[in-house]
Amino acid sequence: MLQPRKVKYRRPQKGKAKGVAHRGYELAFGSFGIKALQTKWITGRQIEAARIAVTHYMQRQGQIWIRIFPDKPITKKPADVRMGKGKGNPEGYVAPVTPGRILIECEGVSYDIAKEALRLAAQKLPITTKFVVRRDYVESSNI
Repeated sequence: MLQPRKVKYRRPQKGKAKGVAHRGYELAFGSFGIKALQTKWITGRQIEAARIAVTHYMQRQGQIWIRIFPDKPITKKPADVRMGKGKGNPEGYVAPVTPGRILIECEGVSYDIAKEALRLAAQKLPITTKFVVRRDYVESSNI
């Protein structure tokens, strides 16, 4: 499961996730990708499930890049605990995602395989996504 080795603050504030992505909104590595259309926190488990779905369908051909990383600690108080008495302990890590953010990219497979693999990955994520293709992509016959 994805999580950082070290964080600056053990129990940060939640913050506001508003607006659109100002970075990571263009394909940087691959020819195909999925782009977020909603604002949501995505957990390390969800990212890992999406990664497994892509690699399983692509049968370890090509290459994938995961463009988000869960580095925000999330706290949770135990069940049946009354209000007050401080903030809960860290339970897991999330990646805050805003609309426009590229989540996963892939390269080295055909358009049809990439589209289906990324569709399967999108099903594992809690947000609506959009399949995007690099602007200068041309289908070649040697793949």
